[in-house]
Amino acid sequence: MDKFDLITLGEIMLRLSPPGYERITRGEEFEKRAGGSELNVAAGAALLGLRTAVISKLPANDLGTFIKNRIRFEGVSDDYLIYDDSEDARLGIYYYESGAAPRKPSIIYDRKGASFTRIRKEEIPEEIFSSAKMFHTSGITMALCKESREVALYLIRKFKEAGAKISFDVNYRANLWSEEEARAVVEEVLPYVDVLFISEETSRRMMQRTGELKEIMKAFTEDYHVKMVCTTQRTVKSPRKHDFTSMIYSRETDEYYTEKPYEDIDVIDRIGSGDAYVSGVLYGYLKFGDPMEALRFGNATSSVKNTIPGDLPASERREIENIIRNHNAKGAVSELNR
Repeated sequence: MDKFDLITLGEIMLRLSPPGYERITRGEEFEKRAGGSELNVAAGAALLGLRTAVISKLPANDLGTFIKNRIRFEGVSDDYLIYDDSEDARLGIYYYESGAAPRKPSIIYDRKGASFTRIRKEEIPEEIFSSAKMFHTSGITMALCKESREVALYLIRKFKEAGAKISFDVNYRANLWSEEEARAVVEEVLPYVDVLFISEETSRRMMQRTGELKEIMKAFTEDYHVKMVCTTQRTVKSPRKHDFTSMIYSRETDEYYTEKPYEDIDVIDRIGSGDAYVSGVLYGYLKFGDPMEALRFGNATSSVKNTIPGDLPASERREIENIIRNHNAKGAVSELNR
């Protein structure tokens, strides 16, 4: 019997933000939070009801303990955390400044030499590969350094051999690696992938795909035998107002799935909303095996994450189910359900 529904691999960072809408250049305080793409996915899926764990490497100091405590608070297992007790152990940091139209949000990274970049496959216990229904990682983990890329590729192959499904979020970041390098690595990963998350822009620019969006999505399933391709569709009206929906193509049904957008979302904090989408889709996929349910949970979970400060989601299944129900309701929605 699988111990976990979902295991993820990725760097976990310390996020420091000036309160409210203060500038980094003049604020005198920072709010401290935990964040990281694959932790966000594991946390979101755990809130919805899946058993999840995260693989990462943290410094064996108080900052590592802070992150470990946050992981536990989110309901994510810390069974596979690795601790770095070397003299140069460190936790990656990023500084995030909120935006307000016409000023856009901004990010400064300070992650070079973080403990996660020294992770080795020898540190991963062999029994982990028979412990999960699904393994998830992202292009960010692939891009960080040679060591994290080697471990990610090793885990993808080993989990696949053990019978787990593979989820991969391309999550291309131009400041981490070139389009050419990213394309070569992603093409190496795709033959193992069951559920693929990729934006239309990344498909066209980094992956050099052409044609209509539906044609591009279907081509990934034909070229690499991916089972399901997911693409988000966000309309940014201002830093504080977004519309959001997505499209999923299923190779099994040969159908495209979408729904009306969530409109005029109050964006308090956009960071982590893409990861929340991944967590909702994976929950719907693993729980129901239904692409439409996966899409509904992905859209709702992502939309509501925009309203939550910090990287990590904070919405349990009951809230998401109510949001889905209200989104699909015809006529007025009661405000008395409180």
